[in-house]
Amino acid sequence: ALWPAAAVEVHTSKEVDAVNGTNLRLKCTFSTSSPISQSLSVTWNFQPEDLSSHEPVFYYLKEPYKLSPGRFKERITWDGNIERNDASIIIWNLQPTDNGTFTCQVKNPPDVDGKIGEVRLRVVQKVHFSEIHFLAVTIGSACVLMIIVVTAVIIYRHHRKKAQEKRIEVADTEL
Repeated sequence: ALWPAAAVEVHTSKEVDAVNGTNLRLKCTFSTSSPISQSLSVTWNFQPEDLSSHEPVFYYLKEPYKLSPGRFKERITWDGNIERNDASIIIWNLQPTDNGTFTCQVKNPPDVDGKIGEVRLRVVQKVHFSEIHFLAVTIGSACVLMIIVVTAVIIYRHHRKKAQEKRIEVADTEL
């Protein structure tokens, strides 16, 4: 008989957009068919948009380890909780050079195989005040227009009903 293969299932968002200069929690959760062991490890890697080689950015084995030099030096911290099947990290002070794909891999011996979680990060520039102002004016104008239309319909129906009642009243008095 064949035994079913044990595998760790890792779950991440497919894509995330974040504003330049802000902080972002990259969520990574996992499920495993084995009890969580002391040998459980989490590896976060990064591949820039130009598809150059993967760069390790974070590692966990019994405790979080910041990896030395690299573009994320001093900007990534552990925000996971292994007991809750959470292997998330936080990236501080996002920059346009952070655009790319992050991978989260969890190994929990004997569960060492499984799908690696991938999340594509897009760092966008801050929205300018003029764009926010334009958006607010557009939405506000649409709301005001909707209120005017609804009010006009109510007034029209009210006057039509009054006119109809008056016609019925006149017809009743003529009889």
